[in-house]
Parts: sequence; structure tokens; C-alpha cells
Amino acid sequence: MFKIFSVAVVACIVVTPGTLMAQSKSLSEIMNIYVFPKDEQDEVQQSADEAACYEWSMERTGTDPFELAREAREQKEAANRAMAEAQTAGEGSTGKAAASGAVAGALIGGIFGRGRNSGLRGAAVGATTGAIVGSSQESQAKAEASAEVAQDAAATKAASKEEMDGFKNAFTTCLEAKDYIANF
Repeated sequence: MFKIFSVAVVACIVVTPGTLMAQSKSLSEIMNIYVFPKDEQDEVQQSADEAACYEWSMERTGTDPFELAREAREQKEAANRAMAEAQTAGEGSTGKAAASGAVAGALIGGIFGRGRNSGLRGAAVGATTGAIVGSSQESQAKAEASAEVAQDAAATKAASKEEMDGFKNAFTTCLEAKDYIANF
């Protein structure tokens, strides 16, 4: 018979506030705000003050920077999808226009043409003309759709920046009231 032994390994890790703070970023660092304590506040006090100012700023502005960042990522993904769709705008226009041109060219060539294969020559000319017109329409549709997506994305980005700047102004004002020098 076999005997089963279990061995428990216990690891003890000592974490001091200094090592914990060195491994993670403060709220101000995440938001690219530079903060310097005027009254020799330590890292723990600064972290507590930043958390209080973060909450205060969210209440005053109605903006949560982390939610704003998440929304910005989602909007960027949506804009990328919309741009990909815009690149397919008008697809098929070339073939449809070529077919329409061929039919019209055959009719016109058959009615007004001279000689034996005037309808076929008219169809060929019509198809070529139709393809050129269709290609131009397809390119124009893609350009218009792409410009619209880019314009919408720029407007959304500008609005997000304005919201974030408002939050940062409130956040730095709060920190300055708590005897820090803060700037973004």
C-alpha cells in the first residue's frame, strides 16, 4: 500500500508601503497630472488626498476619467469598424454601371449605329463608359463615407478631451487647496 503525504508550503511576503507604492501608479500619474507636495506630505497622505479629490472632482464635473477612457476605447473601435464599412461603400457600382452602360450602348448602337455589329460595338462602348462612371461613383461614395466617419470621430475625441480637461482642472484645484502643486 502507498501512503499519501501532503506537504504544505507557506510563503511569507513582506510588503512595506514604500514597495507597494513603487509598484503601482498614483491617480495623478495615471491621468498625467504632475503633483508635488508643499508641506512634505508622504505618499500615503498624497494617495488619500488624491482619492478624495478624485471623488470631489467626479461629483462636480460628472466625469469619471476611467469611464471616459473606456468609452474612448469603445468609440475608437466603433470608428475603426465604421471606417472599414465606409471602405466598402458603393461596392458593386462599377459592375452595375457597366451592365447598365452595355444595355444602353447596345440599344443606342442598334438604333443609331451603322454596319453589322453596331449593337455589339455600342454595348462595348457603353460597358466601358459605365464602368468608368461606376468606378468614379464608388470612389466618391467611399471618400464621402470615410470623411463622415473621420469627422464624427474627431468631434467625439474633442468632446472627450474637453470633459477630461474639465475634470483635471477640478482635480488640480482640489489638490492645490490641500497644499500641493498640481499641473497637467
